[in-house]
Amino acid sequence: PLPPLPRDPKPQGSHAVQILRTYPAKKPPFPFAPNGERSIARAYHKAYERAQSLIYIEDQYFWSSEVPGILAQNLRNKPNLHLIVVLPRYPEKDGTFSAPPNVFGQIQAVEMIQEAGGDRAAFYNLENRLGTPIYVHAKVCVVDDVWAAIGSDNVNLRSWTHDSELSCSVIDETLDEREPKDPGGLGDGARRFARDLRLELWREHLGGDDAELVDPAQGFHRFKRVAQALEDWHAAGKRGTRPPGHARPHEPDDLPRWVRRWAGPIYRTALDPDGRPRDLRKANLF
Repeated sequence: PLPPLPRDPKPQGSHAVQILRTYPAKKPPFPFAPNGERSIARAYHKAYERAQSLIYIEDQYFWSSEVPGILAQNLRNKPNLHLIVVLPRYPEKDGTFSAPPNVFGQIQAVEMIQEAGGDRAAFYNLENRLGTPIYVHAKVCVVDDVWAAIGSDNVNLRSWTHDSELSCSVIDETLDEREPKDPGGLGDGARRFARDLRLELWREHLGGDDAELVDPAQGFHRFKRVAQALEDWHAAGKRGTRPPGHARPHEPDDLPRWVRRWAGPIYRTALDPDGRPRDLRKANLF
């Protein structure tokens, strides 16, 4: 038998932390989750729906239509909402036959987001000072400087429904007094942990201090300027001093139509499977 559980520790700090999970609905079922568990999907869905100002994401894959489709719908419905996604420049598997299915899912997601959000949606990849691409393995999300999540899950159907994943969402009770104090405009108020996390990542990616970064709307445009300056420097043959920062605009490589014909089915069946029960699949719910 297992030993008795210890007493709950005394509350510490100012952070409310929720543990989120994904388990698939499978046969034989998990005894502790006979229909699977999709609390990661539900938490992200709720956070995306509440977003008003900025959703910031760092992700390893960013695939599928079902999951980014939620982001696209919110971009269509909210004209002041902005989205930044930081991704690897190249897929994890970059071979002749392994890369196209990986790229197919990302093309599908990026095109959907760009159609919905236009210039309010921006995608970037990262490189070091020598120009070597940095493989982004992070799974981070910050919404309106209020809600933040860090975990093992990617923004795709596989992580939200099929694989075993674990994530922590955090809301800090401590309000951040820097302007704008309530970027979402819903009365939540910016929270210290979420804002500090975003700013720490942005300082690392863009260089410099917090000028024009604290305000998510201003920071969105500074991110774009810094990344474009580095892209222009590369396009000009790297003449002169390298601009600051590590971010460059990201656009997945296009796939010829004949490649999409065989890459699409492989992507849907092998790379991004749906682990939801049948009734939830039909209703497209999580």
